[in-house]
Amino acid sequence: MGLGLSGKVAIVTGGSSGIGRATAIELARQGAKVVVAARRESEGEETVQQVKAAGSDGFFIKTDVTKAADIDALINRTLESYSRLDCVFNNAGFGKATPLVELSEPEWDLELNVNLKAVWLSMKYEIPAMLKSGGGAIVNMASQGGGVIGVPNFASYTAAKGGVVALTRTAAMEYGRQGIRINCVSPGLILTDLLAEVPQDTLQQMEASVPLKRGGTPEEVAKAVVWLCSDDASYITGHNLVIDGGYTVQ
Repeated sequence: MGLGLSGKVAIVTGGSSGIGRATAIELARQGAKVVVAARRESEGEETVQQVKAAGSDGFFIKTDVTKAADIDALINRTLESYSRLDCVFNNAGFGKATPLVELSEPEWDLELNVNLKAVWLSMKYEIPAMLKSGGGAIVNMASQGGGVIGVPNFASYTAAKGGVVALTRTAAMEYGRQGIRINCVSPGLILTDLLAEVPQDTLQQMEASVPLKRGGTPEEVAKAVVWLCSDDASYITGHNLVIDGGYTVQ
């Protein structure tokens, strides 16, 4: 049985690889039209091809989520193409390991801009479009690090992701009465290309520290995100869904 997303219109930011790409494909499998937003054009177009191979429609638009003009253009083109907006996965982000006292002010500002300000800016433009469509669902990307626990050497990243959780809860309270559900996800160890340079023995140690004794896959996170977008999660809002194989319950 499907999740009731057939014919819905979705946006995925950071959709050029990893969890974003997997989510775009899963949305397409569930029948949603998918707009892929990212900075890397060739990878974004590749995601669109996989969306179409999954049996749905979609397009790519180059987007810097820290720029209001880009977000505005993303929403406007989505509405021009499909006349509505039903769900969004605000996924774009990045993190860099730097000890707190060695972190420069520009580095701090960049991570807060990409990981936190961009989520606020995206919702600022997404919510009015959803209100015109009669409601919808937003899922923001938080993280186990910052969203649930601290992580040494990731001060700016964890501060931003903790902020995403707080922002999600506040936005959910503001717009729930108007038919918009807003949640976030906090993945733990997920086996994306970002881990390609991690030594194999280190990765094995990381996986051994997880109660399920393995890392998660982008597809597992994608299924959770798509479920939160669906009517099956119709009474869930303001929630931070931790997807970490049980790591943070130890």
